[in-house]
Amino acid sequence: KEINMALRIISANEPMKVDQLVVTIYGQPGVGKTSLGFTAESPLLLDFDHGAYRAMGRKDTVDVSAWSDVTQIEAADLDGYKTIVVDTAGRALDALAADIIRREPKLGRGGALTQQGWGRLKSEFTSWLTLLRSFGLDVVLIAHGTEKMDGDETIVRLDVAGGSKDEIYKSADMMGRLFIRGGRRVISFDPTDTAYGKNPASLPTQDVPSNDFGFMATLISQTKEKLNALSAEQQAEAVKIKNFTETVKRFTGPEDFTDSIGVAKELGKTFAGILAREAKERGYVYDRQTRAYKVAA
Repeated sequence: KEINMALRIISANEPMKVDQLVVTIYGQPGVGKTSLGFTAESPLLLDFDHGAYRAMGRKDTVDVSAWSDVTQIEAADLDGYKTIVVDTAGRALDALAADIIRREPKLGRGGALTQQGWGRLKSEFTSWLTLLRSFGLDVVLIAHGTEKMDGDETIVRLDVAGGSKDEIYKSADMMGRLFIRGGRRVISFDPTDTAYGKNPASLPTQDVPSNDFGFMATLISQTKEKLNALSAEQQAEAVKIKNFTETVKRFTGPEDFTDSIGVAKELGKTFAGILAREAKERGYVYDRQTRAYKVAA
């Protein structure tokens, strides 16, 4: 009887190629977040904030007046684009909240969402992000930052209402804070005690040049390259482990294990552990005096 497995399991020796990323950029108003978004590769901006006209290097833009403007996006609409920029995530959520109340008035009270309405907002926004990702494009979510004092420290967070803020944190592959330091625009993807961040490629904190209209595209490309290189390294390591394990399984006596001690140590702890476990299963013990494996007494 043929059994069809529902799970598509990716084995340890298979590469996990990264073709698209979700990036969140946040910072104070006026710091140039929209301009930075336009430096992504072949971007299309969904302008919920109605401020694209102020940005440097403006590219193709959709002036979004209502949530219904973006719910029926199709792959054909995005032909020729490589990145979708949502500006801003907070305003997008405001538009979605208004649309939910319009469709189901019982989920609103006094113009604001009820607790059940907030739950609906979270689920619908998550579904919409999933739709955007399904097109295979990079997604850049722009958000305002909000500051609050915690003792003497200033804590910076996303200025996004409701539980959807957590969905943005979770869905982002990269998260960077754009800020001014010494009169220059600076971006940092590092998480700190006072600001959120995600930096899978260990990108340095760096100045954002005003004349580099492919800056965001470069950062995204560098991150993909780093993640794919890590995947290739993991694949190569998995093959080495598999080959070493199969070799050890073919050993016929304690002498073979002794002869491989140096090789295993040179390869690393994982390989030394494989050798030791297999020897133990065979009933061999390591004699520290002779520095050799022998049959257990």
